[in-house]
Amino acid sequence: MPRAFSLTVKEMQEESQQGYLVEFGSIRYSTIMSSRASTNEQERAEPRSRLPRIPGKDEQEFPFERSSLNEKATPGDVTLCASNFIRNIIEEDNRTGKWNGRVETRFPPEPNGYLHIGHAKSICLNFGLARDYKGICHLRFDDTNPEKEEQEYVDSIMDAVRWLGFEWGEYLHYASDYFDKLYEFAEYLIKQGKAYVDSLTAEEIRALRGTLTEAGENSPYRDRSIEENLDLFRRMKAGEFPDGAHVLRARIDMASPNINLRDPVIYRIRHVRHHRTGDKWCIYPMYDYTHCISDALERITHSLCTLEFEDHRPLYDWILDRLTDVVPCHPQQIEFARLNLTYTVMSKRKLIELVSGSFVDGWDDPRMNTLAGVRRRGYTPESIRLFAERIGVSKADSWIDMGILEECLREDMNERAQRRLAILAPLKVVIDNYPENAEEECLAPNHPQKPEWGSRIVHLTKTIYIERSDFMENPPKGYFRLSPGGEVRLRYAYIVKCVDVVKGVNGEILEIHCTYDPDSKSGTPGADKRKVKGNIHWLSAVHAQQAEVRLYDRLFTQAHPDTGGRDYKAFLNPDSKKVLAAYVEPVLMTAQPEERFQFERHGYFVADLKETKSGKPVFNRAVTLRDSWGKPG
Repeated sequence: MPRAFSLTVKEMQEESQQGYLVEFGSIRYSTIMSSRASTNEQERAEPRSRLPRIPGKDEQEFPFERSSLNEKATPGDVTLCASNFIRNIIEEDNRTGKWNGRVETRFPPEPNGYLHIGHAKSICLNFGLARDYKGICHLRFDDTNPEKEEQEYVDSIMDAVRWLGFEWGEYLHYASDYFDKLYEFAEYLIKQGKAYVDSLTAEEIRALRGTLTEAGENSPYRDRSIEENLDLFRRMKAGEFPDGAHVLRARIDMASPNINLRDPVIYRIRHVRHHRTGDKWCIYPMYDYTHCISDALERITHSLCTLEFEDHRPLYDWILDRLTDVVPCHPQQIEFARLNLTYTVMSKRKLIELVSGSFVDGWDDPRMNTLAGVRRRGYTPESIRLFAERIGVSKADSWIDMGILEECLREDMNERAQRRLAILAPLKVVIDNYPENAEEECLAPNHPQKPEWGSRIVHLTKTIYIERSDFMENPPKGYFRLSPGGEVRLRYAYIVKCVDVVKGVNGEILEIHCTYDPDSKSGTPGADKRKVKGNIHWLSAVHAQQAEVRLYDRLFTQAHPDTGGRDYKAFLNPDSKKVLAAYVEPVLMTAQPEERFQFERHGYFVADLKETKSGKPVFNRAVTLRDSWGKPG
């Protein structure tokens, strides 16, 4: 057992404070604990009812007061593993009373696209921590970029979060809910001399920003008076200026070694209709400005984000430090490593290219790593939550092998999927000594480890189908399936022996002929006396039904298709989708969308969510029975 699993919470906290690495299986996680002190420790520790209010505002204007924590925020069965270093931070906060026992997190997607598997990690983390500490997780849409945001994406994100098994209850927010407050706070910063209107163009601002090794230069408009800045900012809001004429910038330090602190833009002019506020606004706040204030207004305690925002944390703190008198609290931003999954791309731009370039069939293509895509592929919410638990949370960037995600699905599907027979590449077999028009019932269990699930009837007739790969005319040594003169057991039925092979004019095998042993039927007395090594599945040619089966595989042939400056599209897998006209058991023709099965000896399949119709199912392969990717043979 890895040592980390034997550590107590206190021991893990002590080790994490010393910067040790905790090892879980083959994965090592850095557990360095954030040491940032609260800028207003007493305020953070105060109960909600004693937190300061915005001067002049009554209680009803602040809709976030509640007397008890909402335990409805996170239904489901997520249990975050001990490798979650953020848990150590929360434990320490609770020990010291930093937040008076409160734990509030949030998941803040921008509604400009579909969520992918990387977002699932963040969803499970934020909602899971809130659940485990009897706290609250908010769902907040960061809708500050109206050119790219649509209600379609809002709806899809809500569906995805619910599908994963989480519920936000009353804690649904939009950044646009706070546009009035954000504007009010911007004027407050101007009055404090902490923000100014800049009339440089975007290119000019960029040119004066400096580099990582050279300080930036002050804008010639940096020293405008407070009165002039207020006048210009109010006229910006009134719509007097075109896009790009002015911006509002925070006045920080153009010589800061952190480029994010070199007077960042916090408001810009955009004459664009917003999907929620319509044409009310023509100026919109920037993400870095909106993000921290939204956290504070919602009284978030632990604001979790990925590592690319680590350099933005000083700006997060700078803004809230300047608004101490007008916001209720100062949340702590904590960064964690984003999910890097092999054989995929996570960049939204690249996912858009795959869709717009018709390399895939849409955002919900089962080969895509979007949550809509993996759902159609056949992944279950439980398997994704298990994956999030298994990979843990760390500060160190690393790659997670796709095989871990696939194994989580296998584990879950093995428990929930009934077994069925399907022939994907049929080869006709005639049993010569079987009665001509006879048919016989064979009993097949719905799940070999779950007898309480019962059995089903599979009919045997004179003519059957087997998999073409289960016959070889000139087999190598160690081949135990059917071959001339060889014997195999038909699963749940009899032992048969190949006696003849019928070929076409080009030498292709058209059908094979066998004889069967009437005393060898599975489950009957004496059937076990004869032993054969091969055991293959089959379907009656009379009863088998034809259905479309889609064999999906990994979208890329390389584990890291978009690293090293390479064109990721050069590594698209030409065999990532194969469409077959297969034969299936008759009972499968009534399969409902998202009903899952194990096709014996093939893998786990799901009835397609979109294209399965009554009496006409379409089956997608979710995952093979075992991981054979890149392995010989």
